[in-house]
Amino acid sequence: MKAAVIPAINAQWEIKEVATPRPGPGEVLIKVHACGICHNDIWVAQGVFPFPACDPAITGHEAAGEIVELGPGTTTRRVGDRVGTTWVQAACGRCSYCRRNLPLTGQSAMTCTAPVMTGLNRQGGHAEYLCVAAASTVLLPDGIDYATAAPVLCAGYTAWSALRVSEPQPHERIAVLGIGGLGHMAVQYSRACGFETVAITRSPDKHALSESLGADLVVRDGAELREAGGADVVLVTGTSYEAATDALQGLRVGGRIVLATIDPSSSFTIGPATPFWARGQRVLGATHNGLRYLTEALDLVAEGAVTPMIEVFPMDRIADAVDKAAKGEVRFRAVVTY
Repeated sequence: MKAAVIPAINAQWEIKEVATPRPGPGEVLIKVHACGICHNDIWVAQGVFPFPACDPAITGHEAAGEIVELGPGTTTRRVGDRVGTTWVQAACGRCSYCRRNLPLTGQSAMTCTAPVMTGLNRQGGHAEYLCVAAASTVLLPDGIDYATAAPVLCAGYTAWSALRVSEPQPHERIAVLGIGGLGHMAVQYSRACGFETVAITRSPDKHALSESLGADLVVRDGAELREAGGADVVLVTGTSYEAATDALQGLRVGGRIVLATIDPSSSFTIGPATPFWARGQRVLGATHNGLRYLTEALDLVAEGAVTPMIEVFPMDRIADAVDKAAKGEVRFRAVVTY
């Protein structure tokens, strides 16, 4: 099969012929039709995160496609099923975290000692075929095409999980910090649920866009959010923890700030001048918080309540897609078709 292989750290991705994987027990073989480029893929290729342990190095965990073969003992999926894949395929089942028998979520990737990770220690979805655990797939709803589904499998999944984890109440106001791959969907998810929604962005060119996505108000930073009455929930969907710290200025009493992304260069801090302790506020973490949330996120897209903004690239232009995504020039998710 053809696959996008990363030869080395900071090397350009190359299309190469590699062996087609075969499904083992409990696995499925997927003919990949589309796979999104997550910023984590770029950080992995740059060496910011550990380089893929799979050989050859093929990343990609936003793969959507059709099952073409079942591994031995696989009964929950059928040939012909349209499915999406997830970042975490399985946990080790033996470590102290796994012994607690918690649901398999993105938290497993950070706490299990030996998780099975798509695109990290298992070949990822930037290829014509992909083998994954059947239990880590979700059936795609009717009415959603593969390219549209792809970014929901990580970016949309994370954005929706962050909103759900914050447990917003009907009267509360939601603010979304960072209007990018996650944020542009988080604004839409919030509006789809009927919440008053504020977009926080320092990019003037994203103001009108944020309003078109459903934002009732657009502010520049935490100070402007405070002046506008604040928010009960701040969803941090950008990659700047410095901006997240600043957004605390606009968090209301009893509010929750949800860190849903990674910033490898700075830390989230609560300064001594911030009376966080006296306001009953909370800091929450959110990633992929369970497949039921992914199903919900996909259903809202299939219903037309949320529409991912994507730029589609054919497989032979994946290097261009990676370059544009790394520079932040994609509005808002690069999706590669296979």
